[in-house]
Amino acid sequence: MIKKTNKIKDLTVSQVDRQNILNNPYALQEIEKATRIKGIPFEGKTVVLKEQVAVFFEVTSRTIDNYIEKYGEELRQSGYDVLRGNRLKALKIEISKRGDNETDFVTKTTVLGIFSFRAFLNIGMLISESERARVLRQMILDIVIDTINQRTGGGTKYINQRDEDFLLAWFQEENYRKEFTDALQHYVDMGNFKYPLYTDKIYVSIFREKAKEYRKILRLHEKERVRDTFYSEILDLVSAYEYGFAKMLEGAYEQKGRKLTSWEVDELFTAFEGQPHWKPLIEKARNKMASRDLAFRDALHVQLKGYITPLNTADFERFLGEKSKELAQRLEEAKDVMKRLKERE
Repeated sequence: MIKKTNKIKDLTVSQVDRQNILNNPYALQEIEKATRIKGIPFEGKTVVLKEQVAVFFEVTSRTIDNYIEKYGEELRQSGYDVLRGNRLKALKIEISKRGDNETDFVTKTTVLGIFSFRAFLNIGMLISESERARVLRQMILDIVIDTINQRTGGGTKYINQRDEDFLLAWFQEENYRKEFTDALQHYVDMGNFKYPLYTDKIYVSIFREKAKEYRKILRLHEKERVRDTFYSEILDLVSAYEYGFAKMLEGAYEQKGRKLTSWEVDELFTAFEGQPHWKPLIEKARNKMASRDLAFRDALHVQLKGYITPLNTADFERFLGEKSKELAQRLEEAKDVMKRLKERE
């Protein structure tokens, strides 16, 4: 079962979507420019008082308290904090420098809640009673999409190729693929349909989708190759499957002294994929594919829904940062290196 998430995301109900936004430093930078939220400089960052948050979203302080009570851990992780003692005194000194009448109430306060910019956005993605919060959420989603498209040149279908680990995994996989197809050719007594059949078995074993289903979810054209869209971790695991199973087929062929029947190959594959060492590698691959495709490609692998987690900042740096490059540029660089090595011979 596959699904394309073409409906507008509801940030009020999806913590994964909220965290993917808050962990994307490039989108946050653009959102901060667009919102122009004026805060108070404190401990190296800009903060907003809880009462100011209530005023901005046109809700009561009690409403803010209710959300803090319900989503406290999430908001604290985003930068919500409660000041007391010396830290509160330091903030009061900073506020006094501003001469802001709106924050005069702080002088008599002994406990004060503050929001970092991330925490401010976080609670804005939660408040359902506020029209301002709804408008902010829509603006956030638009900026996130625009930022990703801008940094990837307008499309995310091949965002996997911006990873510096992709090229090596891609080249290596081609070699292991040849080992696999040669093994099927030499050791399996079946027609040509054996190649897509056992390729699909590998895909289903790793990420629970056949090639045809995967094509639909990423809307690949007929001439576009499925493997050109795989993340490096997926390519590495596919390579391990192909090479390992190729060697198992070779061993069975040598033991029997003849080509294997389809029933024998199926039985071998069941034993092969059932080996316990695959479990942690498969779990990791499913998490990477499901989580990254949802965040970057807005594509939902329904069969892997339980493996989705928010991306961390390192993932956004890896695929959107300055180190990430287009495949064409990497290939040119690889050619230059190979040329220089050849000239040294």
